[in-house]
Amino acid sequence: MFRNGKSVVGLVILAFFGVLAIVGPWIAPYDPNAIDLEARNSPPSPTHWLGTTHLGQDILSQIIIGSRDVMFVGFAAGVIGTLIAVLVGVTSGYLKGFGSEALSALSNVFLVIPGLPLIIIITSNFDDPSMLLIAVVLAITGWAWGARVLRAQTMSLRNRDFVQAARANGEPLWRIIGVEMLPNLMAIIASSFVGTVTAAILTQTTLAFVGVTPITRWNWGTILFWAQSQNAFPERWWWYLPAGLCIALVGTGLALVNFGIDEYVNPRLRSAGKRARALRRKGFTQADATVVAPLGAVPPSAGEDAADAREDDAPRVGTGA
Repeated sequence: MFRNGKSVVGLVILAFFGVLAIVGPWIAPYDPNAIDLEARNSPPSPTHWLGTTHLGQDILSQIIIGSRDVMFVGFAAGVIGTLIAVLVGVTSGYLKGFGSEALSALSNVFLVIPGLPLIIIITSNFDDPSMLLIAVVLAITGWAWGARVLRAQTMSLRNRDFVQAARANGEPLWRIIGVEMLPNLMAIIASSFVGTVTAAILTQTTLAFVGVTPITRWNWGTILFWAQSQNAFPERWWWYLPAGLCIALVGTGLALVNFGIDEYVNPRLRSAGKRARALRRKGFTQADATVVAPLGAVPPSAGEDAADAREDDAPRVGTGA
């Protein structure tokens, strides 16, 4: 996975914002609430790298400080929501009878609950809702779709030969699910996690942008709220563009990591990637690869990569792959 360019770039982006969220209060050049009327509405300069607001507040400091709440809420909601989705989805897919139908009905109920209005109602009842509360509410309203997909895939896996063999050998339930089935679900679990984190970040910034969460607590949505309320669009681009780019970069990083995990756990995608890299090393273009690869004409000198690709395509029974 760490040799995959997509996943490496995605991990670098996420690591950058993760470190920024941790050390932000110590590296921010200014207090994000500090007012400097002499520097009002200043464009980017050596003094203020991303310019200032209508009160002379440093926008770079606001973005650095605001990254902590965004990353915490996003990943906390992603972890909690994914755990609930795996627990409910895999259990309902493996079981049969009333238990499976009850858990499926529970997923359907949460699937049709309007998430954003419910979050607005809950958070509006608190003067200063904690980030953990927001993350929990986002997770509770965002796990159902992943659970439905996991349930369908688990129902397909429970009748596979390697699962039947493990059951016939008397393997305990936790080992059948944890060792035999979960490795085959990693791509879906990763996709569910990425989707939940992305949705949580967008929802949190939306709540801040519409003023539901306290506007004095800095995150990227709060910056956009103040930019919109002070009519910064479109002239004062330095006020809203950096926050929007940060949201887009985090989403891009999550998507790239998802692509890398999917290629890593999917043998067909992994072997296709190895063939493509082997062809590029021999000087073939992408257009050549689309013609050569279907014919099986991987260059003989590709050696180990070609052998690995053939090995990945071979079916394996009883290994959970």
